[in-house]
Amino acid sequence: MTGQTPLLTAERVTKSYAGVQALRDASFELRGGEVHALVGENGAGKSTFIKIVTGAVTPDSGELTVNGDLVRENSPAISKSLGIAAIYQQPALFPELTVAENIAIGLERKGFFGFVNWNERRRAAKELLDRVGAKIDPETPAGELSMPQQQLVEIARALGANAKILIFDEPTASLSEEDTQNLFRVIRELRSQGVGMIYISHRLEELPVIADRVTVLRDGLTIGTKVMAEVSSEELIKLMVGRELSAVFPKRVVEIGETIFELKNLGSRAVGIKNINLSVRAGEIVGVAGLIGAGRTELAKAIFGIVESDAGEILLRGKPMHFGHPSEAIDVGIAYLPEDRRKHGVVLDFPISANITLASLKKLSGFKGMNFGKEKEIAAEYTRRLGVKTPTIHNAVSTLSGGNQQKVALSRWLMTKPSVLILDEPTQGIDVGAKSEIHSLMMEIAEQGVAILMISSELPEILGMSDRIAVMRGGTIAKVFDRSEATQDKILAVALGH
Repeated sequence: MTGQTPLLTAERVTKSYAGVQALRDASFELRGGEVHALVGENGAGKSTFIKIVTGAVTPDSGELTVNGDLVRENSPAISKSLGIAAIYQQPALFPELTVAENIAIGLERKGFFGFVNWNERRRAAKELLDRVGAKIDPETPAGELSMPQQQLVEIARALGANAKILIFDEPTASLSEEDTQNLFRVIRELRSQGVGMIYISHRLEELPVIADRVTVLRDGLTIGTKVMAEVSSEELIKLMVGRELSAVFPKRVVEIGETIFELKNLGSRAVGIKNINLSVRAGEIVGVAGLIGAGRTELAKAIFGIVESDAGEILLRGKPMHFGHPSEAIDVGIAYLPEDRRKHGVVLDFPISANITLASLKKLSGFKGMNFGKEKEIAAEYTRRLGVKTPTIHNAVSTLSGGNQQKVALSRWLMTKPSVLILDEPTQGIDVGAKSEIHSLMMEIAEQGVAILMISSELPEILGMSDRIAVMRGGTIAKVFDRSEATQDKILAVALGH
């Protein structure tokens, strides 16, 4: 790590919102040429801290220094002029504009008579894209780029603004392993150039790979800063939640019943899955593992009737089923919690109550219309049962943390009283404490005799929660492991075709 004077120092930073203290005397230091991880549960104060650094929020007290100079007043414009830029999980590019135009926004000065020098704009964009190793045509509309490509454009734009402090907020939440490794390559290159980076992620397994130091926030307080190589994931979890968390995967012995759900040679040419043979019994959690593109989500969509299956059979308690529409699957007791929570799992602008009852409107409506009193009663019951942290069920779901949004999405499907529950990445992008709560709920659901099919990219989750593990490769199930014989190495070997 280069340089003696820290790039950024925050000391005794405090911020309250309507009596709720988001930060309490929080402190943080970032050096040049360093990747400094910032971790904590949802609500620990990470977002508020980042908003203060980027000038979006003014602290109640405390000091912020950049390159040794006290920042007496801050705003997004001042923060940018100080060389600070944030790369968020959802890139903020204008989809209709080209990559070159997006990079130019806020960077270019007007030319003679206000004309744009298009050749210079394209050249500058190409140079910045090359710097981050992005093989992207500057004339490509940003809306045509993949998520990883959009992130690289955001990084290129930040470097064009001479950013020396980059903040990465959950940058790998939606990335494949290959794209994640490419992002890490870019981060290492920037580190070698003296750029300081704050790295926020719930994926603790990434931190030893990319971070130099780690700071833990809990309840708005700085709990401590550690050299990454000297702290284990278990120690980090204890610092984050304030207790031992051996219950991250609270697997319990559940009496396994009869076969509830079975697939026989299921296939769908539309999404590239074929010859799927799998069964799930009452009370059983069957994990579905595999690499990105192996067909896991496509399998879930074919089962639920989102895409058409054109081969094989779906059996529910031995009876053949065919679902041309999700409503038909719901009617016979199949529920599906999709991978993209914010796009397909919840309606962000709807209140919590409406989200919870959305899949059960037939039960709440009659000749006189919607029974809003019953909706309120049911929503309050599920909010309490699943521990959704909210002042009122009338709040919009967008006001909730990721873990609480997932609980609302899960509540919606539990209200349908399913016999089969398909969970696609049930804990993606939520903190370790919320993961533990979701896993506990899964065990409660299994104990009620529900057959659970759990798709996950996180091998610790697959190994920790599954009774059996089906590994997909090339659109089909390559092997099914019993819990007792499964290991991370064995699963990966099958997924890779070794």
